[in-house]
Amino acid sequence: MGTVDRPRPAKKTAKNRRKSASSTNDPEFVQLLTPEGRRVDHPDYHLSLTDDEYRGLYRDLVISRELDAQGTALQRQGQLGLWPSMLGQEAAQIGSGRALKPKDTVFPAYRELGVQWVRGVDIISPFALFRGVDLGGRDVEADRFQIYSIVIASQTLHAAGYAMGVAKDGAVGDDGEAVIVYHGDGATSEGDFNEALIWAGVFNSPLVFFCQNNQYAISETNARQFRVPPYKRAEGFGLPGVRVDGNDVLACYAVSDSLLQRARSGEGPSLIEAYTYRMQPHTTSDDATRYRDEAELDYWRGKDPIARYRTWLEAESLADDDYFASVDSEASEHVLELRERVMNLSDPDVTEMFDSVYADVPPSLEAERAEAVAFRASLDEGSES
Repeated sequence: MGTVDRPRPAKKTAKNRRKSASSTNDPEFVQLLTPEGRRVDHPDYHLSLTDDEYRGLYRDLVISRELDAQGTALQRQGQLGLWPSMLGQEAAQIGSGRALKPKDTVFPAYRELGVQWVRGVDIISPFALFRGVDLGGRDVEADRFQIYSIVIASQTLHAAGYAMGVAKDGAVGDDGEAVIVYHGDGATSEGDFNEALIWAGVFNSPLVFFCQNNQYAISETNARQFRVPPYKRAEGFGLPGVRVDGNDVLACYAVSDSLLQRARSGEGPSLIEAYTYRMQPHTTSDDATRYRDEAELDYWRGKDPIARYRTWLEAESLADDDYFASVDSEASEHVLELRERVMNLSDPDVTEMFDSVYADVPPSLEAERAEAVAFRASLDEGSES
């Protein structure tokens, strides 16, 4: 496990400077915590939490990173078929996730482990999915966290439709409900994303599009995806767009809190672009060395979201070495528990694929279920003989 690395100076290459200029030199770029761990003010977005809440964000960041690391380790050990790491994107997920209220509904993509952690959703579900023993059907009403969506940008339409229903049901205003959909920069190149923006805008739906711009749609850079950053495209659909430092957990929290509350109160949809970086390959089946170099990675290591937040906590005397050690110890316990649970996951019953499809199961589906049961029974009989 070990402690989190401290920030270190980045290597200044021409490529690094171009990447830096595209974010931090933008006057509309929202940042409350610099890469060096210094707190700064923003005229439109503020955040004031209790000491325990500030410390809690660090705990969320570290534990979610360690759990995510186990996804990669388990895949390399042959225990998972695939794993899409969120390394480097923890601040975007923890900050936005902590801004959600219990009534809000989440539509994830496929690497939102941090959001799942802060929502209190059983963390085993994505590991079971990528182990191939989870057929995807579950009751999402209790935790308001929808199932992972592997098809790029498809979840944006799902969220737009759901949010339209929230608006038509009048579930906005005082104590209203917001919907948030997570997607990457690659999703903004898909037709589904653009259609979702149209529908959300026209119906004034309480939906926040949360784009984690980690700068690579698998191997394609931003330069091959769009001419202007995603947050500026929102204006063309009649939505406000905000670009936030995706490695700044405080800024992600503040911006998400503001726009989610805007949605809840009935003021309509918006788009947040969290400018961050994917430190690992797209998935464990990807070779990222084919399209990016070590100098680029080293530059972004200097912007590590956990290291900068720890620096600020120490400077403000909000946490000490004992606290950081206790978080590391707790993370280790969660990792050991997770590994044991993954190893003990059992194969699903074949009939589970028919569950959670319809509220009232039609006769045709019941017939298919019976056929599946009979077929499975025939296989068992054959193995016995």
